[in-house]
Amino acid sequence: MIETKRLIIRSFIENDWADLFEYLSLKQIYTYEPGKPITIDESKQIAKDRSKGDDFYAVVLKENMKMIGHFFLQKMQPEHFMTWELGFIFNPIYHNQGYASESAIILVHYAFRVIKAHRIIANCSPENIASWKLLEKIGMRREGHFMKNAYFRKDKNGNPSWFDSYQYAILNDAERAIIP
Repeated sequence: MIETKRLIIRSFIENDWADLFEYLSLKQIYTYEPGKPITIDESKQIAKDRSKGDDFYAVVLKENMKMIGHFFLQKMQPEHFMTWELGFIFNPIYHNQGYASESAIILVHYAFRVIKAHRIIANCSPENIASWKLLEKIGMRREGHFMKNAYFRKDKNGNPSWFDSYQYAILNDAERAIIP
């Protein structure tokens, strides 16, 4: 468990399903993410699965213990490169209140100090301005703009709907710049 002034970042628990459903059931969440809005049963299964793993972190408000978003932090291959990938989704109700940056900063610090990451990367759509601005705010630098390198959906004819992506990264030796 990691704490900030307003937040707790912790492992998932099965009871997170209702808060998870609150935002993963929204169509707008999937504008820049794979998948589609989930059902209550899917939410229960996702929360159960995530409670058994160590790649997802729930972001919880201290004041009422409500989960308002989550992070994905996974070690990439080859393992000896000590590179981790960061991703995040927050409930839109809690956007523009600093919760994502507050929790991202402390999670990056945790990755460098506790799990000994050498490098952390993140990918996002160039159209997802809020996402890449957050990455820059926490000290990550844009290292690449990949042209039509991925797709999540296909058009009515079954053709991929390709999109561009930005890749951001931060090195362990740069982390002092983002920690207050």
